[in-house]
Amino acid sequence: MKVLFTTDQIYKHGGIEKVMALKANYFARTLGYSVTILTTEQMGKAPCYPLDPSISLIDLELNYVRHKSYFHPVNFFRVFTHYRRWHKALQTCSPDVVVVCNYAFDFFWTPFRVGSQVKTIKEYHSSRFYYHQSRQKASIFRRLWDRFYGYFESKYTKVVVLNPDEVAFYPQAKTVVIPNPMARFPQQASLKATKAIAAGRIAPVKGFERMIALWRDVVVQHPDWQLDIYGEGEPEYIAQLQQLIQHYQLDQHVFFKTPVPSLQPVLLDYSFYLMTSWTECFPMVLLEALSVGLPILAYDSPTGPRHIVTHKEDGFLAPDGDSATMLKNITFVIHNSHERQAMGARAYQHSSRFELPVVMASWQTLIEKKG
Repeated sequence: MKVLFTTDQIYKHGGIEKVMALKANYFARTLGYSVTILTTEQMGKAPCYPLDPSISLIDLELNYVRHKSYFHPVNFFRVFTHYRRWHKALQTCSPDVVVVCNYAFDFFWTPFRVGSQVKTIKEYHSSRFYYHQSRQKASIFRRLWDRFYGYFESKYTKVVVLNPDEVAFYPQAKTVVIPNPMARFPQQASLKATKAIAAGRIAPVKGFERMIALWRDVVVQHPDWQLDIYGEGEPEYIAQLQQLIQHYQLDQHVFFKTPVPSLQPVLLDYSFYLMTSWTECFPMVLLEALSVGLPILAYDSPTGPRHIVTHKEDGFLAPDGDSATMLKNITFVIHNSHERQAMGARAYQHSSRFELPVVMASWQTLIEKKG
């Protein structure tokens, strides 16, 4: 079986990149598939996460200007080069299955140009909740665009989403729910440190300003507790967060940390995981927290956390934006070390739902099933 993944890059730290590496390695090592990863802008850099030596890497060297729309003239005029190089790469690897992970131009032509015998899969890693909500007030142009996009989406063999709540936003007859997988970790966190952790792309959607405001109230009662945020991202947003930290006088309580290739060993040094995102589809980092027995405190934002965190068992879900309840949950976990330990033990047990062999069995069925 020959599987081709298409994406923009695999050199950055991120959930999509990490999940792709897990799946590609499992396909190659465990199932014996021939795997190729096709990128549009790898920039000559090495993959962020280790890949099996048998996996082929092809970069189209298009180097789109990513802070501008794909349809901006600076990018749009590269579409013809993109197609030529993509088509040549496709002939080289001759895949049985193409998994499209990004939103570049190849999304539009893949279902039509790979051949009728090739299975095409479009997978989504973000939530459509807010996008779907805004449809009621959408302009005519936006509605036309949605129909245009939906037409191409409907031509894929299957569409993969990460949790059941997302199914309503896609062509339901073709939509399959497969959560992100994670690798089980052999150690459990001791949960004795006076430290909490957050991690991920530093971007407004992650709601770190909400987290910093919460921590201001935490340190009033617990000045010995520290919050570490691992990640990289948008410089302007990071600068705003640094100013907020200084404004709240949290310089000795909240710290930004450089992202690491493997987060699980780092998670062992903390007592709970904190998430305040505005929206999350199926955050990989929460799976990693469970895998080391770390209790999770998160807002019940649309639509992913509720499908990972079991409220009052392996963590707490506060109503989205309810800072008073979130603060109450944080205070409870800090005060009650015995309950923190019990939650951690249950988190470790619950992580088995997302172990690599369990999730990848669904992917194997999807790929090998006829039709």
